[in-house]
Amino acid sequence: MSIRTEELLLNVGPQHPSTHGVFRIVVKLDGEIITHADPVMGYLHRGTEKLAENLTYTQIIPYTDRMDYVSAMTNNYVLVNAVERLMGLEIPERAEFLRLIVMELQRIASHMVWWGTYLLDIGAMSPFLYAFRDREIIINLFNELCGARLTYNYMRVGGVKWDAPEGWIQKVRDFIPYMKEKLEEYNNLVSGNEIFLARIQGIGKYDAETAIAYGLSGANLRCTGVKWDLRKDQPYSLYNRFEFDVPVGTNGDCYDRYLIRLEEIRQSLRILEQAVEQFPEGGEIMGKAPRVIRPPEGEVYAAIESPRGEIGRHIISKGKDKPYRLKFRRPSFVNLQILPKSAGRGNDDQPDHDSRRCGYRRRGGGLLMPDLLHAPLTWVNFAIFLAWGIVLLLVVLGFVTYAIYFERKVIGWMQCGSGRTVRARSVCFKRLRTSLSF
Repeated sequence: MSIRTEELLLNVGPQHPSTHGVFRIVVKLDGEIITHADPVMGYLHRGTEKLAENLTYTQIIPYTDRMDYVSAMTNNYVLVNAVERLMGLEIPERAEFLRLIVMELQRIASHMVWWGTYLLDIGAMSPFLYAFRDREIIINLFNELCGARLTYNYMRVGGVKWDAPEGWIQKVRDFIPYMKEKLEEYNNLVSGNEIFLARIQGIGKYDAETAIAYGLSGANLRCTGVKWDLRKDQPYSLYNRFEFDVPVGTNGDCYDRYLIRLEEIRQSLRILEQAVEQFPEGGEIMGKAPRVIRPPEGEVYAAIESPRGEIGRHIISKGKDKPYRLKFRRPSFVNLQILPKSAGRGNDDQPDHDSRRCGYRRRGGGLLMPDLLHAPLTWVNFAIFLAWGIVLLLVVLGFVTYAIYFERKVIGWMQCGSGRTVRARSVCFKRLRTSLSF
């Protein structure tokens, strides 16, 4: 049985996390089926690249914090790393260890924000609370290290601004087994949930050829089976000293991307475990960098693996204390280009993403209701029908009871109000209150 529907154009967003963008999605709906999704990047830009032309290299670092609030440490690093390559600076080992440790902690914290908010949007609230509870441990570690919780301004050309305080490395060491245990709880709580699987398996699929053609990186590329991670394929910092795996998927859908990010947390913990054991006891945290940074004339492109994918900096220097030109390669800006291709059935080579294929309607964060027209007759659906029927019956009975009670009260008031004397009316109201009390 088919129901005739008309196409609806719906504006989704902008929402708060992207109001600096401003990012929104214009979707076309056929009933409850998304037929096309068009990402609109917005026109409110801060002009960071142009501002950088009038700032010294050290002054640019706080701007990188604000380009990605939940991944500020990696943004710090990619800028200073590009300048260091251009100047040929040697970084002290202790500083590199600190950089690597905070970058992997930042990756875990960033993925916790993703895990919590992703499941909150799908309809589960508890994971959001668990994720932010555990992320708070990392934020407290950053606060102890550099005095900030969100925008750190921690790295410098030639090293880092602050050394690790006494006992800080031990706190990182203690966090690793704790987070491993919590990660298993995350996995057991969500990953095999039938409702969760029905909502993301087979959704947003694309193949490796398409991902490469669109320039995707990070989990959005690796979900198609392409094993590409800049920490392995173009090693920077101290990553070539550590053993870790690069997780990949096979189906290229939302579920593969979900599993990859969870595994990335596990691999980051594995890196941290090795890093704290090899952490040097002493040493400098700043190399022999001049007080005023003036890279030689030339240009450089430096890229690293951020939680979102490849983030890069292209710098053109004229030998002055300010860059002649500076360009940021933002991973999310590139990754979002695939959205019209991966969402909806309006794409030539993509399958229909029918949200009712499992007999459920996808609602934006509410209770699941079986689709009366398409749901299979199962005990689960029967139980849901029965529960909602009981709820509706109780609501109706409540309304009827209250209506009868209210009607009796009004009639009683009218009768008592017609009494001839004050005493008669007082006795009448007293009897009325007694008779109407529950």
